[in-house]
Amino acid sequence: MSNHVYKKIELVGSSPNGIEDAVQNALSKAAETVRNMRWFEVVETRGYIENGKVAHWQVTIKVGFTVEDES
Repeated sequence: MSNHVYKKIELVGSSPNGIEDAVQNALSKAAETVRNMRWFEVVETRGYIENGKVAHWQVTIKVGFTVEDES
């Protein structure tokens, strides 16, 4: 394995269906423009309440991706 340099970005995904869907929504959208994503970490989880019930989840994640060489 060669040496890698990583960059991190922070994203917030949301979903009415749960935390895992919120994470997946953030990753799917990021994958449209960010290459070489390698890992993520959940840094915050919160929910939105409507009429006394959870209406949707919001999950803040940090995503690490490898920086490409300019060769």
